[in-house]
Amino acid sequence: MQTTDAPGRTPQRRDAHSNRRRILVAARQKLREDPDASLDGIAQAAGVARRTLYGHFPSRQALIAELTREAGDELRQAFTTARTADADPVEAMTRMVLAGWTVGDHYHMLIALGRRHLGEDEIRTTLAPAREEAVAILRRGQREGVFADHLPAPVLAQALEALMLALAEENAECPWADPAGETAATAFLVAAGVAPQAAALQVQDVVRRDRAAGAG
Repeated sequence: MQTTDAPGRTPQRRDAHSNRRRILVAARQKLREDPDASLDGIAQAAGVARRTLYGHFPSRQALIAELTREAGDELRQAFTTARTADADPVEAMTRMVLAGWTVGDHYHMLIALGRRHLGEDEIRTTLAPAREEAVAILRRGQREGVFADHLPAPVLAQALEALMLALAEENAECPWADPAGETAATAFLVAAGVAPQAAALQVQDVVRRDRAAGAG
């Protein structure tokens, strides 16, 4: 015999979903301000009871794991949106870095928290899809002679990832006049082996074309 949800069940599910989102938004903000923010403080900022927060996230580690997963998802989505057909390796890498910069403000913070609470292996798993894409672009660029080949692509990708995190962290601590990430993208390309002037021109070209496309 078919059964239906009891009256009020659907609104309860909606309330639970709304509470979860509020907790995550509040946690992201509170942890950006204070990486040691307590769960009680996060619950208060979210406007929910302590027991409600614990019903969704039974521990600080569980909350940070969810925030870290969200950061990885946002990063991958940004890369997907930024891809264009037939882009050469330097343009593809430029677009990847500029896209990453759009989510970098909380990405670097959550990665730092994740390393502290979840461990390096968990973070590497979270970032694996993004790292694999970077490695593929680097390998193609090395074959075409546009990226440095003094290091294997996977090693170079890890070094460039560390550079990007350092740039994002510095930008969060003392924001540059670099809202679109042009300076960071140029530094990234130079570190990958592109000549400084060519790197700057490539970044400017991608930003100009994207702005023109958006205006159209």
